[in-house]
Amino acid sequence: ARIECQSYRLTFDDAPSVEYIAKWIAGKQQSYTQSGGYRPFGISTLICGFDVDGTPRLFQTDPSGMYSEWVANYAGNNSNTVRDFLVSKYPGVKKGGEDDDFSSESDDEETKELTDDEAVSLTINALLQVVESSKNIL
Repeated sequence: ARIECQSYRLTFDDAPSVEYIAKWIAGKQQSYTQSGGYRPFGISTLICGFDVDGTPRLFQTDPSGMYSEWVANYAGNNSNTVRDFLVSKYPGVKKGGEDDDFSSESDDEETKELTDDEAVSLTINALLQVVESSKNIL
């Protein structure tokens, strides 16, 4: 990905967007998955960064080559539990589709900017959901 970023900068004389890199990585994952002789990627990747204008962006890529943008996300064990928690606790976000995609903001409610302390607290509580739900399985 670093070489692709350097190549992009040399070609276009501008920094690549986070979406461009997410799309490129998703394409690489898909091509390795489809090519014979390669062991397919079996992971989702969360890619976060800042665009040139300072806007924070978060993308998730899948081995199938799909990528999607999120407001907040978790990948791993009990991801549905954490996503449900984030939907209920993250201000101004609602469920968007069949996969509990809450990447889009609600039309009637603005997304509130979280302070650093609120973001850390939300993250810790979301991770605790994984620990607590794992205890119930054991």
